[in-house]
Amino acid sequence: MKFMKLGSKPDSFQSEGDNVRYVSSELATDVIVIIGDVKFYLHKFPLLSKSARLQKLITTSTSSSNEENQIHHHEDEIEIAEIPGGPASFEICAKFCYGMTVTLNAYNVVAARCAAEFLEMYETVEKGNLVYKIEVFLNSSILQSWKDSIIVLQTTRALSPYSEEMKLTGRCLDSIASRASIDTSKVEWSYTYSKKKNLDNGMRKPQAVPRDWWVEDLCDLHIDLYKRAIATIEARGNVSADVIGEALHAYAIKRIPGFIKSSSVQITDFAKYRALADSIIELIPDEKRSVSSSFLTKLLRASIFLGCDEVTGLKNRVGERLDEANLGDVLLYDVELMQSLVEVFLRSRDPREDDLTAKASVAKLVDGYLAEKSRDSDNLSLQKFLSLAEMVSSFPRQSHDGVYRAIDMFLKEHPEMNKSEKKRICRLMDCRKLSAEACAHAVQNERLPMRVVVQVLFFEQVRANNNGSSSTGNSTPEVIPASRSTNTTDQEDTECWDTEDIKALRGELANLRLAKNQQENNNKGKLIKGGGLGVSRVFSKLWSGKERSGDMMSSSGTSSPGSVNDDSKSSSSTSKKH
Repeated sequence: MKFMKLGSKPDSFQSEGDNVRYVSSELATDVIVIIGDVKFYLHKFPLLSKSARLQKLITTSTSSSNEENQIHHHEDEIEIAEIPGGPASFEICAKFCYGMTVTLNAYNVVAARCAAEFLEMYETVEKGNLVYKIEVFLNSSILQSWKDSIIVLQTTRALSPYSEEMKLTGRCLDSIASRASIDTSKVEWSYTYSKKKNLDNGMRKPQAVPRDWWVEDLCDLHIDLYKRAIATIEARGNVSADVIGEALHAYAIKRIPGFIKSSSVQITDFAKYRALADSIIELIPDEKRSVSSSFLTKLLRASIFLGCDEVTGLKNRVGERLDEANLGDVLLYDVELMQSLVEVFLRSRDPREDDLTAKASVAKLVDGYLAEKSRDSDNLSLQKFLSLAEMVSSFPRQSHDGVYRAIDMFLKEHPEMNKSEKKRICRLMDCRKLSAEACAHAVQNERLPMRVVVQVLFFEQVRANNNGSSSTGNSTPEVIPASRSTNTTDQEDTECWDTEDIKALRGELANLRLAKNQQENNNKGKLIKGGGLGVSRVFSKLWSGKERSGDMMSSSGTSSPGSVNDDSKSSSSTSKKH
């Protein structure tokens, strides 16, 4: 930190209690200057020689005393109701008048400058007066220093409007903006930068100055000054929008309580932080990629928590980039907000372009959101679950494991659901797109309707047979059950699958897997005989029973009982041969 010492005489100011300051001298004091609740017992001559304002005040005070025949008083008393910086800044000026040692630095220079201006300590009164010396110090040292300029700018707020009238605030802003806008290769001063650096074998590599080197140092500014600093930097046109976005992100993290984890923070002054959030929203550059999606989602969450009035624009920006959002950032959103964000996302897509990647990302986000929100059974009803899930049901997914996980979590937290409601929610899932791990979980899941379990088992059989036939050249039985839970009709209200048959089907499926594994290990080139035939028999029995009850319906048509029976006959004959 830069500093400047003025004067050479020892400091002889002393205190008597908290409200009395006096100069220790052989000469008796002859004037009392009252600043606020502090009395200064001083001598007229040093003050009159450097302050035009004190000259006028003392002259006026002396004239009044003479007119009232009070000349027997040894001391004149002057009360200054308001002086910038208060007693502390007046004491600096008084010491300068006495020629005592005074140290000026970034923390007190603005107060001293404003007080010197107030007391009219100009060159016209005496050469080398305080105003001139402080100006030299400001221009040659303080405003040439990055961190000192920021400290000085902070002090100007408490000294407004004096600091504004003397253009001290504007000069600090210009100094800060000029350095923030400079080419990074010319940055030679110290700055605060806590982001992770690259390490190589435990040794820190020499780092080029990052483009956002200045953002953390400005985070200490009050929002009013911060807004002006950002506006001044932007006006110079040398800093890109994404760096401005980084600055806003860093400021929000430091200044908005709970910006990262809002659930663990208690806020008492909502109005203060509401205004702060509104100001940050206002400062976001118009360029779409100027800030990260994560920053936008966190800012929206904080704005809603703080009760900000106008968040529509922010909602739109979050929704347009919903495919970039992280699950952790949106978990605190309620379902209604999440629905509105998906609506914004859909509106923002160009209908002439089928953005499969973005839609897949949003589908994955919604699936994860519903799975986590399902734990809150009080606030997530079946209708809300379905409304949000159906908005993305047509979005492409490589796997339906996320859909299954959300459905399973919801069924777990809502055991009171009836069979019709379970069927309705399970329609969201395509059993053909479940991974082997998800299938293994689903076939043991007692919360799922029996129809869904059978569909999962069937597609597991088809998958296993396809894997076997790919190595042996054999074809799989052409059995076509209902292809997707979404296509199942509501004509059945009761499950009529035989539990024993389901257990047998699961056992045969396990045998089929074991046979396939043994065949791969032995590398015989042929599928072990009998693998999967028991599965076909049980499927045949199940579908025959359902055919008799008239309940095997699907949107793709009723499964062919003839093909099932043919498979059953061939299975039986094959079994007899072996």
